[in-house]
Amino acid sequence: MKAYLMHRDEDFDLGRELPANTDVLTSDLELNTLLEAMALGDGFLREIAQRALLLGLSDPAAIRYRQQILADCIEHPDTVREIYAVAIEALAAPKTVWFSPLLRSSGSVLANSLRVLELLVGALKRLHEIAEAHATQFTCEGFTRLFATIKSDLGEDYLAEVQAQLRELRFRRGVLISAELDDGNKGTKYVLRRPSDRRGSWRSRLSPLAKGPHYSFAIADRDEAGFRALEELRDRGLNLAANAARQSVDHILSFFSLLRAELGLYVATLNLYAQLTGTGQPTCMPDPSAAGFAKLQASGLYDPCLALKIQGVVGNDLNANDKTLIIVTGANQGGKSTFLRGVGVAQLMMQSGMFVAAQSFAADIRTGVFTHFKREEDVTLEAGKFDEELRRMSQIADQLTPGSTLLFNESFAATNEQEGSEIARQIIRALQEAGIKIFFVTHMYDLAGGLYAERAETAAFLRAPRQDEGQRTFRLVEGEPLTTSYGEDLYERIFAEPAHAALAD
Repeated sequence: MKAYLMHRDEDFDLGRELPANTDVLTSDLELNTLLEAMALGDGFLREIAQRALLLGLSDPAAIRYRQQILADCIEHPDTVREIYAVAIEALAAPKTVWFSPLLRSSGSVLANSLRVLELLVGALKRLHEIAEAHATQFTCEGFTRLFATIKSDLGEDYLAEVQAQLRELRFRRGVLISAELDDGNKGTKYVLRRPSDRRGSWRSRLSPLAKGPHYSFAIADRDEAGFRALEELRDRGLNLAANAARQSVDHILSFFSLLRAELGLYVATLNLYAQLTGTGQPTCMPDPSAAGFAKLQASGLYDPCLALKIQGVVGNDLNANDKTLIIVTGANQGGKSTFLRGVGVAQLMMQSGMFVAAQSFAADIRTGVFTHFKREEDVTLEAGKFDEELRRMSQIADQLTPGSTLLFNESFAATNEQEGSEIARQIIRALQEAGIKIFFVTHMYDLAGGLYAERAETAAFLRAPRQDEGQRTFRLVEGEPLTTSYGEDLYERIFAEPAHAALAD
């Protein structure tokens, strides 16, 4: 059986390699905060969530397929968690059955496999009960198909037959084996036979006349070689049954392993959903569109990683359809970097099939999300800060593909403004020609003002405003870049206030 909860017609690939920029993207967008909220300490859920986020989908139909499944999960979280718990318990079944690695005979392998199969059949029966009780409550294609498969393939008659077969494989009435004699009277072509069900009455079973002619032999109590020879004959007959039972265990465990993995993203997303909505933050199912048309429109967009740390996070509205360059300027600590992270995380969440941290969000599919954020000075003194920025930009350029999104946060400001602005302009033009969507947070007026003067139709300009008394609204607005980022506010807050306090003391 297949789960098909991550893709419509294929399994979720746990072995697919993560992107080369995984560590940088995780650090710059603070994804560890998001992943920890999704995993709640479960390393497996964290791995699944990370893979889903960083290995996003490229087809809007595939994204909507997951969104519909997620919507059902949000409506019926207890049922989804119950199915997930069944999968976990099933995968733990082999660990509850003791089996010595020294016992490799067919009989011992068969006995061990039968004990595990009995536990797994119990888990399959629980799945069937869940499907019977809750199938009609789910409307999405993924769960509808899964429940239909469970009810048809794991019906009561089938499970009863399986349990009967398992009882028969206990061979409580002995093992019936046929064989042929080969050269030198060596046994060959061993076949395990089904014992006769015609047992008759107790009188007929006790009557020696009813049994017909038969042959038997007895092994002396101390004849260890004879017992070993008999055990070897029994193992040869049981070999095929032992292999079949072991393969059945592997097959069922494979199904539960896949079910656990494909449900894992939804369970992790439910964990995140409960934490965000529990603090009153809005969420929405985003509207993805095909690549090729620059689209980005949002209302109440916020950074979920920040919202998991503090309450009262401010959301932003954005209308950047047809825009491939978004320049963000304005007051220091006015929410620019937070907005940048919110955009990046929203794109990743949308393409993974998750909800987005916003009241509404619509965007086109991107082939990748990359970040170029400012870094601290290199403590090893192997390179200057500006050289390090250029080196990282070169590495990113090697990974970029047409249709990617690149987020710049105060990049190329480690040199003088004129030189940094010129280098940034050339990089921006080259990236736009290559089909890259760019978000650029900067304090360099020479860069922002020059780009604004060009009045390019594909460019949008946002500004973090400052109120008259220096307060920040943390809400970006469309506007022309200003010649100041109000750095004196930071100076007053960091240096002047402690000085005044010291004088007062």
